[in-house]
Amino acid sequence: MAAADGGGPGGASVGTKEDGGGVGHRTVYLFDRREKESELGDRPLQVGERSDYAGFRASVCQTLGISPEEKFVITTTSRKEITCDNFDETVKDGVTLYLLQSVNQLLLTATKERIDFLPHYDTLVKSGMYEYYASEGQNPLPFALAELIDNSLSATSRNIGVRRIQIKLLFDETQGKPAVAVIDNGRGMTSKQLNNWAVYRLSKFTRQGDFESDHSGYVRPVPVPRSLNSDISYFGVGGKQAVFFVGQSARMISKPADSQDVHELVLSKEDFEKKEKNKEAIYSGYIRNRKPSDSVHITNDDERFLHHLIIEEKEKDSFTAVVITGVQPEHIQYLKNYFHLWTRQLAHIYHYYIHGPKGNEIRTSKEVEPFNNIDIEISMFEKGKVPKIVNLREIQDDMQTLYVNTAADSFEFKAHVEGDGVVEGIIRYHPFLYDRETYPDDPCFPSKLKDEDDDDDCFILEKAARGKRPIFECFWNGRLIPYTSVEDFDWCTPPKKRGLAPIECYNRISGALFTNDKFQVSTNKLTFMDLELKLKDKNTLFTRILNGQQGPWATYAAIEWDGKIYKAGQLVKTTKTLPLFYGSIVRFFLYGDHDGEVYATGGEVQIAMEPQALYDEVKTVPIAKLDRTVAEKAVKKYVEDEMARLPDRLSITWPEGDELLPNEIRPAGTPIGALRIEILNKKGEAMQKLPGTSHGGSKKLLVELKVILHSSSGNKEIISHISQHGGKWPYWFKKMENIQKLGNYTLKLQVVLNESNADTYAGRPLPSKAIKFSVKEGKPEKFSFGLLDPPFRVGVPFNIPLEFQDEFGHTSQLVTDIQPVLEASGLSLHYEEITKGPNCVIRGVTAKGPVNSCQGKNYNLKVTLPGLKEDSQILKIRLLPGHPRRLKVKPDSEILVIENGTAFPFQVEVLDESDNITAQPKLIVHCKFSGAPNLPVYVVDCSSSGTSILTGSAIQVQNIKKDQTLKARIEIPSCKDVAPVEKTIKLLPSSHVARLQIFSVEGQKAIQIKHQDEVNWIAGDIMHNLIFQMYDEGEREINITSALAEKIKVNWTPEINKEHLLQGLLPDVQVPTSVKDMRYCQVSFQDDHVSLESAFTVRPLPDEPKHLKCEMKGGKTVQMGQELQGEVVIIITDQYGNQIQAFSPSSLSSLSIAGVGLDSSNLKTTFQENTQSISVRGIKFIPGPPGNKDLCFTWREFSDFIRVQLISGPPAKLLLIDWPELKECIPVINGRDLQNPIIVQLCDQWDNPAPVQHVKISLTKASNLKLTPSNQQHKTDEKGRANLGVFSVFAPRGEHTLQVKAIYNKGIIEGPVIKLMILPDPEKPVRLNVKYDKDASFLAGGLFTDFMISVISEDDSIIKNINPARISMKMWKLSTSGNRSPANAETFSCNKIKDNDKEDGCFYFRDKVIPIKVGTYCIQFGFMMDKTNILNSEQVIVEVLPNQPVKLVPKIKPPTPAVSNVRSVASRTLVRDLHLSITDDYNNHTGIDLVGTIIATIKGSNEEDTDTPLFIGKVRTLEFPFVNGSAEIMSLVLAESSPGRDSTEYFIVFEPRLPLLSRTLEPYILPFMFYNDVKKQQQMAALTKEKDQLSQSIIMYKSLFEASQQLLNEMKCQVEEARLKEAQLRNELKIHNIDIPTTQQVPHIEALLKRKLSEQEELKKKPRRSCTLPNYTKGSGDVLGKIAHLAQIEDDRAAMVISWHLASDMDCVVTLTTDAARRIYDETQGRQQVLPLDSIYKKTLPDWKRPLPHFRNGKLYFKPIGDPVFARDLLTFPDNIEHCETVFGMLLGDTIILDNLDAANHYRKEVVKITHCPTLLTRDGDRIRSNGKFGGLQNKAPPMDKLRGMVFGAPVPKQCLILGEQIDLLQQYRSAVCKLDSVNKDLNSQLEYLRTPDMRKKKQELDEHEKNLKLIEEKLGMTPIRKCNDSLRHSPKVETTDCPVPPKRMRREATRQNRDGVSLCWPG
Repeated sequence: MAAADGGGPGGASVGTKEDGGGVGHRTVYLFDRREKESELGDRPLQVGERSDYAGFRASVCQTLGISPEEKFVITTTSRKEITCDNFDETVKDGVTLYLLQSVNQLLLTATKERIDFLPHYDTLVKSGMYEYYASEGQNPLPFALAELIDNSLSATSRNIGVRRIQIKLLFDETQGKPAVAVIDNGRGMTSKQLNNWAVYRLSKFTRQGDFESDHSGYVRPVPVPRSLNSDISYFGVGGKQAVFFVGQSARMISKPADSQDVHELVLSKEDFEKKEKNKEAIYSGYIRNRKPSDSVHITNDDERFLHHLIIEEKEKDSFTAVVITGVQPEHIQYLKNYFHLWTRQLAHIYHYYIHGPKGNEIRTSKEVEPFNNIDIEISMFEKGKVPKIVNLREIQDDMQTLYVNTAADSFEFKAHVEGDGVVEGIIRYHPFLYDRETYPDDPCFPSKLKDEDDDDDCFILEKAARGKRPIFECFWNGRLIPYTSVEDFDWCTPPKKRGLAPIECYNRISGALFTNDKFQVSTNKLTFMDLELKLKDKNTLFTRILNGQQGPWATYAAIEWDGKIYKAGQLVKTTKTLPLFYGSIVRFFLYGDHDGEVYATGGEVQIAMEPQALYDEVKTVPIAKLDRTVAEKAVKKYVEDEMARLPDRLSITWPEGDELLPNEIRPAGTPIGALRIEILNKKGEAMQKLPGTSHGGSKKLLVELKVILHSSSGNKEIISHISQHGGKWPYWFKKMENIQKLGNYTLKLQVVLNESNADTYAGRPLPSKAIKFSVKEGKPEKFSFGLLDPPFRVGVPFNIPLEFQDEFGHTSQLVTDIQPVLEASGLSLHYEEITKGPNCVIRGVTAKGPVNSCQGKNYNLKVTLPGLKEDSQILKIRLLPGHPRRLKVKPDSEILVIENGTAFPFQVEVLDESDNITAQPKLIVHCKFSGAPNLPVYVVDCSSSGTSILTGSAIQVQNIKKDQTLKARIEIPSCKDVAPVEKTIKLLPSSHVARLQIFSVEGQKAIQIKHQDEVNWIAGDIMHNLIFQMYDEGEREINITSALAEKIKVNWTPEINKEHLLQGLLPDVQVPTSVKDMRYCQVSFQDDHVSLESAFTVRPLPDEPKHLKCEMKGGKTVQMGQELQGEVVIIITDQYGNQIQAFSPSSLSSLSIAGVGLDSSNLKTTFQENTQSISVRGIKFIPGPPGNKDLCFTWREFSDFIRVQLISGPPAKLLLIDWPELKECIPVINGRDLQNPIIVQLCDQWDNPAPVQHVKISLTKASNLKLTPSNQQHKTDEKGRANLGVFSVFAPRGEHTLQVKAIYNKGIIEGPVIKLMILPDPEKPVRLNVKYDKDASFLAGGLFTDFMISVISEDDSIIKNINPARISMKMWKLSTSGNRSPANAETFSCNKIKDNDKEDGCFYFRDKVIPIKVGTYCIQFGFMMDKTNILNSEQVIVEVLPNQPVKLVPKIKPPTPAVSNVRSVASRTLVRDLHLSITDDYNNHTGIDLVGTIIATIKGSNEEDTDTPLFIGKVRTLEFPFVNGSAEIMSLVLAESSPGRDSTEYFIVFEPRLPLLSRTLEPYILPFMFYNDVKKQQQMAALTKEKDQLSQSIIMYKSLFEASQQLLNEMKCQVEEARLKEAQLRNELKIHNIDIPTTQQVPHIEALLKRKLSEQEELKKKPRRSCTLPNYTKGSGDVLGKIAHLAQIEDDRAAMVISWHLASDMDCVVTLTTDAARRIYDETQGRQQVLPLDSIYKKTLPDWKRPLPHFRNGKLYFKPIGDPVFARDLLTFPDNIEHCETVFGMLLGDTIILDNLDAANHYRKEVVKITHCPTLLTRDGDRIRSNGKFGGLQNKAPPMDKLRGMVFGAPVPKQCLILGEQIDLLQQYRSAVCKLDSVNKDLNSQLEYLRTPDMRKKKQELDEHEKNLKLIEEKLGMTPIRKCNDSLRHSPKVETTDCPVPPKRMRREATRQNRDGVSLCWPG
């Protein structure tokens, strides 16, 4: 066992943790005080959370090594015994317990009990209640708030800007419970500083974070006026006291400036109480660190106001907020009711912080900085009231403001108290001004106090103004200390004798004292501790202050006195002063306001005391007291002598010895002798204080002694003493004996000043001395035990390591010889040796002696080392037994007698050499018996206890009849050193039951049934008379007693008759009924000695024959046409079904077999001798319907039936299921689905379905027959059926075949051939039929004949109901590239259908303009089948022919001739090679078949002009032949010297004369210029050519501009149409309450459409009434469905009653044809009712437009009630409306529905007066039949849920239909908007084109050409306007009125050509 020093000397530490264990455990401390030798220390013991007393006691025994049987008690230190009852309440964590022999036992040695004495939380919570008390009638609450303001002032002291402090009184109940918040914008606190704040009485001197942990490190603020340094948060208690005085909980929220985190701490009384209740650590908690403005943790409604406060954090860089909740109710009332009073008090307390050192001087301007930057704002918030907000700066009636502003004069002074205490003071005078008092009245301290001892009429008038108030209010560091005041000082107290000033003047002064922090105040800052005492001390010096000086003095640097100059810095001495002063002059004072040199008497001199190093002070004396006789040298010598008086060195003596030498190495604990110190000056004189008399106690000299330990972690001061000189005794330090730690030391002696402890004076270090020394370990004085190596066993050597320590516990070494002494009570101890040096061990320690058990025994092993101071230690060891040495066996006798069949127990003990029972691993003890076979071996494991009972199975020797001797050898195989033990055993025969016999008694004879015999017995019978007998080993019969009978058991029945057993009778045995069930019967006897049994088996024998039994072997299924594969085995059984051997070969003849459809031809019956049965084979049935077949087998009087399943034969056929007659062709429309799915069934040759699966089924067909889905391979299912699905058929018109085939067993089974008659699809367009007048001629510019287009389906019928927009017409001119439609082909849409258009389904293209150019054109019509496919018609080729002849024109327009009448033929030639032809209006050549002449005539512009030129030959006219549509004029020449006016324009008129043409054609006129001069003629010829060119160009430009303008107008029309369409649709949308914005229309429409579609989908998905009756699957279009699904009813009540009324018809399937109805009938074997529509007589059906019966001839016959309506009118039909009206017209007829029964009876009563009344239904569920009968269950509809789903469904909601209309409108509107956008874009594009630079250039060119043409005409002598005959005009005719606007196609072509550019050719 390891020893440790944790529990005291020699004590063992059980606990593993200081805190007493882990979570859920308690730690208790045990002192064993049963014996004096018990260990001294305590034992920590961990107790589990759920431990009980028994477990605790066991743990104590185990821990202390106590036997559980030992008697002891466990008590508390108050001697309360621990028991089961009080265990939980007494054994707490940390409790100290005693182990005693009895409760009253005396403590043999002392104990130590652990206690905790943390202060109660009331120390904190109630601190404010005890600290803040009322005084002189003042409520202390403002002073508590002032504590919090103090903290804020300190926190904001470093602020650069405004120091803002807010007190918020949050009394608005709507925001939570009342709270007070104090918020500042100071520097904030870190989490560590916040933790420090929470520690009670942790002052600024010991607080970590802001300050060092030592007072010497605290830096005082620099002095400021009035000590306004904000250093007033001081003691670490005020804040806590204040918050718990105001309320019961404080929440501190703070954020330092350099942090991103806000720190939050909550202290509350409730939390403290909760922790105390839960036994948690009270003074512990958590600081919440969070981000600013995060208020998620505020969940209590009582603190809702915190959310607003926390939100404000975001704007603050740093802050601290103190939020007090749980505010005392009396405080709330005070704060509300006395708001002005307490805010005035706060303004008084902080008056000088708010207003500055001079106070609130209303009459003067304020200082700017630094005192007016403190804003203390108080606000109070109440429910329903305007917040009260006041800034303390604004309060003008606080007492200090009144004092400052009512004073007529003031007097300032300063007092210096011994030490560094400084008091500034001010006295103010308040005179009585004639009629009013200026001395302010304090409401808290009235000036006129009534004296209780005086009469009522007598008042004290001596202190009239001030009253009994003291003069001075006291301020500490600038803030008021309210409960301390100073009455007066000697110099301002009223004199005893009347002086110059009246006594009353002394009663008119007020004053204030301002102290620095050298004066002590109470922690609550209510009172000063020692102010008045220090101020009235005789050493306190008072001086007057005026403008910063002592008085109104003029200062001088020098004076002249009796001819001697005295100046600043000069050494002087005083006379007549006590003491005499030596010093240097600082300056001179002369009272009064003087400027410059003056002659005066008096005055004072300021002297700096010398030597300054000694005195450091200034004295002021009258100038007259200067010693004029002393020489400066004498003063200087005095100063030097004084300097020699300063301390210079230390003298150290050791009066009592034990001197400490420098660098000495000393053993630990060596004392340092007493030190006698003397401080010597340079003269060697001893001194106790600094020289000089004016220093007071502060300049006394002290000697400080410090002993400093130098370690790796730094220097540590372990001893610090200060000695002062006692006058009668010197500086003395006592002997130091506590320097024990090892290491290097320095002893330092330092002279310091009294009070300040400064080690320097006047900049010079004071004397000191340091002695370095070292401390080493001392000699061994005590020892402890090192880590031992347990376990310790008897006789086994072990070592005891020793660790030596000196007197102080430092590790030391044994260096001397020593003989240890080992002692232990009851043990014999020996050891081999002890080693010296660093590792000291007592080696080979051997212990021998008794121990209690294998667990060992605790011994106190006392080790004594003679010569040590503590020479003995007790080692607590547990000594275990030693190794096994001997085996002890009980009983001790050598011969043992036992009875056979019993086991013998041996008590074995394994002993060590000291005869202790010992144990060790694998300590197995064996006992082997000999002397007989099969004897057991006894084995026992003594590894754990060392002792045990050695026994085993009984010793059983078979067939023993007499005594027998055996040997037993007991040994430990694993321990060869232990000798075996042998015993002799005498074995006696057993007297117990040894044998059991069973007998069966038959009559008088008993037959023995031996063990395992087999007994045959009739099945189902009972075995009676069974008896038994028992014998012992001596073959003696044993009488059966009740005890023996109890031990007899049988296995065939649980109930045994005990009386029968005593008589030897066994219970009867029930024999099994089946010969196969052999019964195993067992009789058993079992006691403690033997277990016997005797068993026999009962074999049942068959009974008499009773039944014939047939059994199928090999399966019960037989295929049709095949024999049964197995056989039928026939046997005879008894009543229990046991087979009887009754058959023989002759029995076959009497066996008969019968069955329906049995084919007996192959039956074979055989006798099976080995099984004694008859086998029947060859069972076969005649082909017929498959199913179960019963066979009857009969033999003699016995018969039996078996059932055989007859199944279809092997597949041999394929049949179609649900398919029409195969002989006829099935009509199928091309491209449509087959009416039925192709379902095939495998069948055998007898048409029975063959259920063979996975047989491949395929279709064979011709290649021109296409099926979709494409032909896939199918396989049959488990029924032998394959569904190939519904195919869509595509094939040429005509008959086609399909054949189904199957592949089975590698063979092909041919299926039926399906004949299909492919019919053309009447709805599938295949071509366009174009009808027009093919004989019509197409003349250019005319109108085409009407084209009539129809879309032809496959069946050559016209498809109707086609949208005309899908039909279009294209036309283009044929070219050599082919007949394909070009991209720019002109497209036309069809015209609207006219009323006289007879043919339905035809589309008309009327009045389409024929192209104006002659040529071959192609026309093609198209039908847009879908978005991508267009069905085109055959191309119509038309020839466009010229129109009617209109004019004569030249093939090539000749230039305007300019000729003269000179000789030259060239100058006279008018034209050459002029070819004239006839054209129509569009310049197409025509008139090829015309013959005639062309007459050429020259005419002038004036008809009267006769002097016209003549052609050659002097003729006026010439004729030219006109043949084949043209005339050719080779040349036309004027006659030489022809008449004519010079420079005149003439015209050649070519006039055709054609006899065959009835109309007159327009002639061709060619102008020419006639000149008499050749040169002029040549010039004019050139101008004429230019004029012609310009004219041509102008015509082309104008044509371009006209076409563009026409296109622009057309586009504007399209835009207007699109805009009208958009506006129309927009108005329709507005009707539906849908407004479309003017911008972003398409995205808005898309979003709206998406939302509407979503709403529509949601409405469709909403649950609504539906019919749950399953509908019939529509196999073809002839099936409409069940009646319940054909209609829908919106109203629930109507739906319920109509559904019930038609309940018998709801399941009926409606078909169009009787054939379809018959097919359904056959499919459902007649179970489905059907209604074919072609079998309804429709003439009797009601007219759906007929009015209700109460209308007669359109008039109301009577006024009905109950809202009657035809039931049929409430139905809506989703599909097949016409057919549904037929069905429900027949079913409902004129049935009317009304509200209720009363309304229905009233209606019927009135209707029958005029006509027959139909059946009436009510919405309440009643029915009145047409015969008037109503009432009864048959006329009352059940509730909706009773209709079992057979109810008409509800239609889609109306809102869904409205949404559908809106969606349709929106889609149309979207198209219209897109169309409008598109045409707008086209229009803008055209406008932009017209504004392009190119078009502008062309316009400019046109203007230039027209201008040039005008100039040329002027040159030629031609005028734009000439008065000539229109027939002579050459320019083309333009008819502006009669000429129609060119078609769009023509305009666009012209525009397109003109856009390509105008190409002008000028003659060159």
